[in-house]
Amino acid sequence: MSKKAVVFDLDGTLLNTLDDLADSTNFALSCLGFPERSIEEIRRFVGNGNVKLIERSVPDGTDKEQLNACYNAFIKHYKEHMLDKTRPYEGIPELLKSLKERKIKLAIVTNKTEFAAKEICARVFGDLPDLVIGANDTLKKKPAPDGVLYALDKLGVSKSQAVFVGDSEVDIQTAINAEIDCIGVLWGFRDEEVLLEMGVKKTAKTASQLGKLI
Repeated sequence: MSKKAVVFDLDGTLLNTLDDLADSTNFALSCLGFPERSIEEIRRFVGNGNVKLIERSVPDGTDKEQLNACYNAFIKHYKEHMLDKTRPYEGIPELLKSLKERKIKLAIVTNKTEFAAKEICARVFGDLPDLVIGANDTLKKKPAPDGVLYALDKLGVSKSQAVFVGDSEVDIQTAINAEIDCIGVLWGFRDEEVLLEMGVKKTAKTASQLGKLI
């Protein structure tokens, strides 16, 4: 493939953030007296940002005031605990270092709240990513292509020179909308069948295999 830039998703692609997301979600739910969610339910709920995660986690019929209170409780807890259990997937730090050595530019585009995305990436990956874009008030969230296209513009790389790497149907649709190549990783939050149904042409089972595809 030999690309000049790689745009990565974050949760489920570079980092296993599921346990911390589940802990903060269930803390917030308990604050409102709502039943907690299982880890598998949280796995299905993530991918469209923290607001959607909470919307999907609260009971049906929850009013807007309670929803906002639950979200605020989640954010407060997550700020303090977002790196308790979060870790890079096996081989990911080595992969990023290898790509940098190959002079490939690296961007991260995620639906995670921007403050969390930037802080986590800085603490886990240091200066390896050239650019980190999280959910903000300026760009539409994935699967809109805005974040990816903004990243490519900042990196000075054309669509044909880039590839998007993600683990979910949201990521595959983002790549389709941005009209760039895509690789689906199989260690994340979705099953292989989900990615294949979205039409992904290339998949990787390990970080080493992903590096070779890039």
